[in-house]
Amino acid sequence: MCLIAWNWQPASPTPLLLIANRDEFYARPTLPLHGWADAPILAGRDVQAGGTWLGISRNGRMAALTNHRDPGAMRPDAPSRGELVSAFLRLALTAQDYLGELITRAGSYNPFNLLVFDGRTLLGLESRHARLIDIVPGVGGVSNADFQTPWPKLKHLKNGLQTLLDQDQAKDAQLLSLLHNPDTAATADLPATGIPIDLERALSAAFIRLPTYGTRACSIVRFEANQVTFVEQCFDASGPQGLRRLSAPGPVKPAGAPG
Repeated sequence: MCLIAWNWQPASPTPLLLIANRDEFYARPTLPLHGWADAPILAGRDVQAGGTWLGISRNGRMAALTNHRDPGAMRPDAPSRGELVSAFLRLALTAQDYLGELITRAGSYNPFNLLVFDGRTLLGLESRHARLIDIVPGVGGVSNADFQTPWPKLKHLKNGLQTLLDQDQAKDAQLLSLLHNPDTAATADLPATGIPIDLERALSAAFIRLPTYGTRACSIVRFEANQVTFVEQCFDASGPQGLRRLSAPGPVKPAGAPG
């Protein structure tokens, strides 16, 4: 997952609305959103490594991952970061307990940002700083830098989400339209992440389409009082490959959470 924005309103009838794009090589084998046979998980699946980038559990938990873009820090022998998402969804630990344990070994993975929701608490982890991130109510986001780093595409996605919320127009079609935005940033606004400037410009779009790499999934996760809805639109090198919608019951209080 390379771009995530959310609206966190814990006291509201819709405590969490999350939208996200996953960017990946088209050649990497992937299963679309489905119910996993070996775990109580609703998610797409990375066939190569077995994990996922964004998923919910059948008892109302959620986890989402972005990679931190730093070519010089990549180790080819590091374990897959996608297992961190599926591991959280399989367990009944609180967000605090899961990330508190993970932070002690986060350095064994290539750099990542992980966002988890246990049904009560939304919490983030920046692996390269070994730092937990308290998520404050309102619109927030993360891309391939630290949480809330104002990269142009993240600023535009957050602003667009806030506008739809203000207009009471945060419907699936409008949210997907935000995620489909192909506009790239001006050269002066591009981050410097150690890749060639032409590639940096291409990756500055919310929706990426290169010959061998691009946005593979646009996703919407909506937590409501008694239900979680997950919408995923998939893409490959030839274009859109359909839209799927699954739902699960609302959140269950995690083990160890206060009463």
